Amino acid sequence: MSQPITVWLTTSDPDSWKVITILEELTVPYKIKPLSLNEVKQAPFTIINPTGSVPAIHDPNTNLTLWQSNSIIQYLITTYDTHHLLTYDTLPETHLLNQYLHFQGSTQGPNFENCGLFSIHHPTHLPSAIAHYTAEVHRTLGALNTILEKRDWLVGEKCTYVDLAFLPWNAQVKTLVPDTAEEAKSYPWVERWQERMEGREAWRRVLKIYTDLLGNDVEKDGPYQSAVTPLRPLKSGTKRSHTIL
Repeated sequence: MSQPITVWLTTSDPDSWKVITILEELTVPYKIKPLSLNEVKQAPFTIINPTGSVPAIHDPNTNLTLWQSNSIIQYLITTYDTHHLLTYDTLPETHLLNQYLHFQGSTQGPNFENCGLFSIHHPTHLPSAIAHYTAEVHRTLGALNTILEKRDWLVGEKCTYVDLAFLPWNAQVKTLVPDTAEEAKSYPWVERWQERMEGREAWRRVLKIYTDLLGNDVEKDGPYQSAVTPLRPLKSGTKRSHTIL
């Protein structure tokens, strides 16, 4: 049996939950080392990741330490998805998967993060920055809506790791950009896609882990109320493959 992978994260970081979602989908054993927002910027964590950002992992089965969420996801898929539950090994699917993962990492994630920064966290109200990144969020959602109008999933006929990479940031979009609650009808295909992913058992387990971490009050230094909010009721009695340290 595989030894558990160590995952360093902060509860308020959607990129961390991308990694946890993939681990839960693949039922790979792991243990969580939650950090405060201050702890990620100082040793000993900066010895693991000099950039001072989460998530990061250490896999004792391969003795690999890795950071940057999408790099971690690709590693987990390559190493542990041997039955191609969340991926394909055929062309052109492998290249399309890579395309959408880059789109998530270069467009969705940064735009949503910056929208939250200027709309919620920034100490100075900057209308031009808020307007710019709000427009970028809508541009991203519009592109996804066009893509999903003709298909259920981004690549092929099943949910893959690239769909799930979009899930945590999409889950908090109505907090970051409140007007999307009124404009959701403009993105009906994105809404249906999101609902399909939120209905997966792995995501429900992720939300339970999230709630457990909040209960442990592990992020005392961070304004958590504006971070990812559970959107669906949780089922009890789900089997876990993780440990919170």
